[in-house]
Amino acid sequence: MKALVALILLVQLPIHKAVPAAPPAPLGCDDPESVAAAEAAVNYINGHSHHGYKFALNRIEDIRVVPQGPNNVIIFLELDLLETTCPILSPTPLANCTVRSFAEHAVEGDCDVKLQKVDGAFSVLATKCHSHADSREDIRKVCPECPLLADLNNTEVLEVVSAALNDYNSKTTDSYLRLLEIGRAKIQYHPAHVVVTEFAVGATNCSAAEAKANAGACQLLPEDQSNFGFCTAVMVKRPSQDFQVDCQLYGHQVPAPHIPLLAQDTSAGLVPSAVGFTNHNLGLSHNNPVASESSSSEILRSRLSAKSVKKRAVAEAAQHDKVPRPVGFVPLPPPCPGKILHFDI
Repeated sequence: MKALVALILLVQLPIHKAVPAAPPAPLGCDDPESVAAAEAAVNYINGHSHHGYKFALNRIEDIRVVPQGPNNVIIFLELDLLETTCPILSPTPLANCTVRSFAEHAVEGDCDVKLQKVDGAFSVLATKCHSHADSREDIRKVCPECPLLADLNNTEVLEVVSAALNDYNSKTTDSYLRLLEIGRAKIQYHPAHVVVTEFAVGATNCSAAEAKANAGACQLLPEDQSNFGFCTAVMVKRPSQDFQVDCQLYGHQVPAPHIPLLAQDTSAGLVPSAVGFTNHNLGLSHNNPVASESSSSEILRSRLSAKSVKKRAVAEAAQHDKVPRPVGFVPLPPPCPGKILHFDI
């Protein structure tokens, strides 16, 4: 009888079900982990870009974290970047590169990046970027007389680049330089007519004197001796003519095994009139060949999914704001987008 009573009492005891742990709070765009992931992404983007200039982080637009297991997550980032004054070939660390000012006709980059973080270490799986110059209208509002970016195949631009190379090669006793690509060009018509160009160059196996006999036979130095550099040329056409050329060679640099040299995949060594790389376009789409998760199309799908989640979160937050709050309640700022580090375009 006692056993029966004990059994009845046991059956009547309340059953406490295990309460699942609450999901972790969403990662904010300005959180240290988000910033660390963004910095890893920007370094990867600059390391795998073969044209133009290095880009710096301006803002983290959005972040989404998908747990994969213990100490293993996939991170999706939307990044806003700004062009710096450092050519992509320059050995200058990104931290020492200056972001181009708004008045210099800034160029903005938009990137979607997929990373994996395992045991605290980031690895980039895939990236997809594009860039665009700020609108002429915005520049004119702030600086009516500032020169605007010109097309790289503009006749005046090509003339100045050709004249600059000829001028430099005629005065140097070092290696004959050939054009790799034109990086930037600006033309100002008022109050003076000025053409400013920036372009990448490479040293050849000819001296400047040898090139006078047959410049077409001069080839870029082999990879184990390569020497690249960057030139700026300013030509004033009116009211009085003036011409200045400045070239800086970086010396031989050993590239990472997985990163080809700019000269290997551009119109290296061609005459200026044959150079037609898209103007001011980051245009990077890259899958890490050693990453099993790499897929650019998945980045885009995930980005759309993340945006839908973000819209729902905003809508829910709006509903919560209608609930009466205690006196002195200060709502937390939204986790994304993050703060602007330089300026907004």
